[in-house]
Amino acid sequence: MRPQPSRPRPSAAGRGGCAPARRYLRQYELIERVKAYDRTADEGLLNRAYVYAMRMHGAQLRASGDPYFAHPIEVAGILTEYRMDTAAIVTALLHDVIEDTGATRADVAALFGEEIAALVEGVTKLSKLELTAEHARQAENLRKFILAISKDVRVLIVKLADRLHNMRTLEFLRPDKRERIARETLEIYAPLARSIGMHRITSELEELAFQTLNPGARDAIVRRLELLRASQGKAVSDISEEICARLEQAGVHARVFGREKQPYSIWRKLQRKSVGFSQLSDIYAFRVLVDDESDCYRALGVLHRAWPSVPDRFKDYISTPKRNNYRSLHTTVVGPRGLRIELQIRTEAMDRVAELGVAAHWRYKDQSYGFDADAAGAAGGRDPLINIRHLVQVLEHGGDSDDLVEHAKLEMFLDQVFVFTPKGQLVSLPRGAMPLDFAYAVHTDVGDAAIGVKINGELRPLRTPLQNGDVVEVITGPKPPNPPDWRSLAVTGRARSAIKRHIRAAEQKEFVRLGRAAVDQAFARAGRSMKDISLRPAMDRFAVATEDELFEAAGRRRIEPVAVLEAVYPGLKADEKAAAASRVKITDGRAARLYVRGSGLTPGVTLHFGECCTPVPGDRIVGILEPEGRGLAVHAIDCPRLAEYEDREELWRDLHWTPEAERSTLSRAKLRASIRNAPGVLGQACTLIGEAGGNILNLRMHHRQSDFFEVDLDIDVKDARHLTHIAAALRACPSVETVDRVRG
Repeated sequence: MRPQPSRPRPSAAGRGGCAPARRYLRQYELIERVKAYDRTADEGLLNRAYVYAMRMHGAQLRASGDPYFAHPIEVAGILTEYRMDTAAIVTALLHDVIEDTGATRADVAALFGEEIAALVEGVTKLSKLELTAEHARQAENLRKFILAISKDVRVLIVKLADRLHNMRTLEFLRPDKRERIARETLEIYAPLARSIGMHRITSELEELAFQTLNPGARDAIVRRLELLRASQGKAVSDISEEICARLEQAGVHARVFGREKQPYSIWRKLQRKSVGFSQLSDIYAFRVLVDDESDCYRALGVLHRAWPSVPDRFKDYISTPKRNNYRSLHTTVVGPRGLRIELQIRTEAMDRVAELGVAAHWRYKDQSYGFDADAAGAAGGRDPLINIRHLVQVLEHGGDSDDLVEHAKLEMFLDQVFVFTPKGQLVSLPRGAMPLDFAYAVHTDVGDAAIGVKINGELRPLRTPLQNGDVVEVITGPKPPNPPDWRSLAVTGRARSAIKRHIRAAEQKEFVRLGRAAVDQAFARAGRSMKDISLRPAMDRFAVATEDELFEAAGRRRIEPVAVLEAVYPGLKADEKAAAASRVKITDGRAARLYVRGSGLTPGVTLHFGECCTPVPGDRIVGILEPEGRGLAVHAIDCPRLAEYEDREELWRDLHWTPEAERSTLSRAKLRASIRNAPGVLGQACTLIGEAGGNILNLRMHHRQSDFFEVDLDIDVKDARHLTHIAAALRACPSVETVDRVRG
């Protein structure tokens, strides 16, 4: 992200204040840092770049009041911490000159060479794109950015350092801009950093974004950590010493130290799990660093003999590294004092890769300093840019801006599961992946021709989630065009974009229908009607030739239905706009067709949502065709009632939510919380729900005891992610023991 330059402003002293000047790296200090790890660094090139950046940015100031040139200098300084090569450091110094000054790419190439000009061009912020919507602008930036970084990972590393420095100085921007940048950091840049293994920078980006987006939750977690530190600080030191002593007795030399999870990491765990803060067993984890790979397994054996291991808590990322080349053994044991202890066992070299990722592989080779591809491959056996290249394949399949952002996030965020081909080849997929994800991971042609699957030798439905160790055989053959509901049978961006490429033309009529209904609903909420009015003003504004094109764009949510209303009625009152943009509750019956799509939704079929699982947008959903013409019941994929229909394949219909459901609705969801019985505690929990944007519809208390009671809460939520956010806010509260989503 490029910080906005501004015109020179009066100094703090000239405004009646006396703010101390921020210190930034001097020219000689930067060069000394680079020379400390790269004795062959071109001092002349570094000096020229430093002076050029200062001269070109001139009197520009940042929002903080600092000289603008301090920013590229600090970005270069961050890269020295990762021991990057001279070309990357020079790129950092020059990364904003093409966009923010009179310099051109040709100028940079003439003065600093073609390699650096290409890198600077790749990093340059693409903010001048004249597009109609913010999400489209973000998608186009992401599209060009991914293509650039897939060619040279240094583009991404410089960009991450740029974003990190801007996040460190985010407090000087307007609140709305802070929130936008922090959300983009959390959704795009932190996952990109994780995808190439740069844990250290990922962690800081997440913490800074979390502090901006949810300061209340972060402060609550920090306070809990401070209390925990006061009570268990000595225990961490004692446990480290005991682990070390056990290993030394067995002849395994090791460094052992405890570490505290970051607040954002704890927040994510509170979102995923139904336990409260006090029940998290891995607030502290212990890292065991040994000399070589064989010592990792020896140390594991020693510690498992010393203390009982916790079932299903062992992971071997050494034999099967993560997609970003992370390697380590993970296990949990019931250790000293009966405490559950999470252990990470790895070598010093593995630890360096775990922290620095791809940046760990810049070193001397053949008397020159740069990226060592052989060492990177040996560290994990996987090309460190393969994750980025998967995103390039998503781009090659085309699609609209919404698709790109959605699929990119899917590729970057999800954890992994390991499965095998019938010939024993290991395939790494995101957790929750299904057979079509596997098919497209093997090859696009295999995915396009897939008609069925065998898992561990048995025929299974295509909706079956894959588990670690499964042997997957794809059955291929001629088939009709992919139905729209096939997108619910895949989670990877690669598979979903390929499927959408096949069905895009077939679904055009459906999007026209959905868009017409969404626009009609927006008009109705504002007290207007589309009957006997011309949509020409909206068609002209959004540059579409026909009403169907307008409705299709609204159905795909490239155009907001409210924007169509405003184009037709430019003098719309504020309260009418608010009413048109307000969220509506999802209900059974005819209106439900606006929110759910998929097979089985033929004209005349009644649609209703299962009370047994109360699905909300964001949940994976399926339809069950009910007997005696009672219609189609929509269930969440994890609804317990679906077990009744496991052998009735003919009743199942694959469904998914429409864009309208995901952006414009409210749904009822149920939470059950176990809360400490004390004055004011229930009010505190209700306040937390309100602060998280939830609206309590109903509250029922039961199982009241002297110390705890349970309360069931019916809450209006926007989607599954919103519900998870509310549950995590409750779990961070000291007086809340557990929070679970209730099905039925």
